[in-house]
Amino acid sequence: MLHGIDPLLTADLLHALRAMGHGDSISLVDANFPATSCARRLITLPALDIDRVFEAVLSVLPVDDFIPLPLLTMQVVDAPQEVPEAVAQIRQIAQDNGVSADRLGTISREAFYDQARASYCIVQTGDRRLYANVIITKGVIRL
Repeated sequence: MLHGIDPLLTADLLHALRAMGHGDSISLVDANFPATSCARRLITLPALDIDRVFEAVLSVLPVDDFIPLPLLTMQVVDAPQEVPEAVAQIRQIAQDNGVSADRLGTISREAFYDQARASYCIVQTGDRRLYANVIITKGVIRL
């Protein structure tokens, strides 16, 4: 246990977040995502949903402010304008943590898979809702 650190943040997850550099990304994905076949590094949190994991990660990870869309979600296949419940909650959590809504983008399923493969790490949650996925690009901490 550590003071001021969400206990959900396991040693492996904290190590990954610390090891990432500015511009690296981490993908938080749902239980349906092909994480094992896509990940260079895989962390599994099967008892948790995306909302809780996203909040915990944002409590310690600076979001990139050098790029226009540091948060990416996956578009609904054949309905790109649709906003699934999980994505609406991701947006709200981002806003509650100081990331404006215009900094969260959506990309096609194929593009999301490509971005996830390029991520420093994939964290697979136990969330069974469709489209409960977000990619976060790490920023810097200014002194």
